[in-house]
Amino acid sequence: MDNAVIESFHFVIKREWLNRFDILNLPHANALIFEYIDVFYNSQRIHGTLNYLSPIEFEKQYNLSNTVKLLLKA
Repeated sequence: MDNAVIESFHFVIKREWLNRFDILNLPHANALIFEYIDVFYNSQRIHGTLNYLSPIEFEKQYNLSNTVKLLLKA
């Protein structure tokens, strides 16, 4: 089994986020990881697979294009 995707993610989270902090304990580490994934990675960080848009911007464009398609059909 290939672990390249998760290994890449571990590298990114360490480089972009965890290396900025002195982690005090396990709850602190959990809070930092949750903050990175939920607040930043899943909403604000640009992703190559999304045409270098953030997930929020990609979703806005997707919804807008679907709205335009629906209006053109009517």
